[in-house]
Amino acid sequence: MGVGISFLGGLQATVFFLFFAFLRSFGFALLSLPFLYASLVSLLVSLASHPSINLPQLLGKNPDGSLPVWSIVVFSPYLCFAWAFSAIRRLRSGEDPYSEICEGVYVGGWPSSLDKSPPGDPAIVDCTCEFPLRPELRGRAYFCVPTWDTRSPGPGEIESAVKWACGKRARNRPVFVHCAHGHGRSVAVSCALLVALGVAEDWKTAERIIKGRRPYIRMNTLHRKALEEWSKRRLSSPKKKQ
Repeated sequence: MGVGISFLGGLQATVFFLFFAFLRSFGFALLSLPFLYASLVSLLVSLASHPSINLPQLLGKNPDGSLPVWSIVVFSPYLCFAWAFSAIRRLRSGEDPYSEICEGVYVGGWPSSLDKSPPGDPAIVDCTCEFPLRPELRGRAYFCVPTWDTRSPGPGEIESAVKWACGKRARNRPVFVHCAHGHGRSVAVSCALLVALGVAEDWKTAERIIKGRRPYIRMNTLHRKALEEWSKRRLSSPKKKQ
C-alpha cells in the first residue's frame, strides 16, 4: 500500500510535538502552544484516516464542494500542509493537470484554477475531502465523493459517482474526475466509469487504458479492493432480478 496518510499524519504529529517540547524546555511556553495544537490536529487526522475508522466527514466538506470556515480554522495545520505539498509536487512533476482517457472522460488533479480544468464545461466528480471547489468553477454540475488521500471511496460511493457520471455522459456532457493529483482516488472511480460506459470489460483493463493516457497513476491495495467489491456487487445485481 505504501506510506499512507495515517502514517504521515502520525509522523507529522510527532515532529510538531518535538518542536513543542523543545521550545517549552527553553522557556518559550507561549510560542510552543501552536506546535502542540498542530500536533493534536495531525494526530486526529491520522486516526480519522486510518482504514479501520475512515472518517473523511471529519473535515466537514459540503456537498457543493466548499469547506466551512470552522474547518479551515480548526484543521489549518493539516489543510495548509496538504495544499502546500500538492502545489510543490505539481510544480516539480511537470505532469499535465488532466488527461483525456476516452471521448468526454477526463482524469486529473485538483483544478486550482479555471485553466486546470478540461474544456467544454465538464461535470465534475471530486474525490477529495481536503480541497475545496474553486469559486470560478462553482455553478458547474458537481458530485463530491469525499475521500482521504491514499484511501479509496467505498464500493457504494463508487457506484453512486459512476451512475451520476453516466447520466451526464448520456447527455453528451464531458466528465472530469479528479483527486489531488489524478493518480489514485480519481483513477479508482474512473476505472469503474469506463466499465459502466462499455469502454473496458473490467476495471483491470480500464486501469491499463488510463495508464496509457496518464502514465503516473498509482492505485494501491485499497483502491483495487474497492473496485473488486464494486465489480462483484454490480455483476450480481442483474442475476437477482431474473
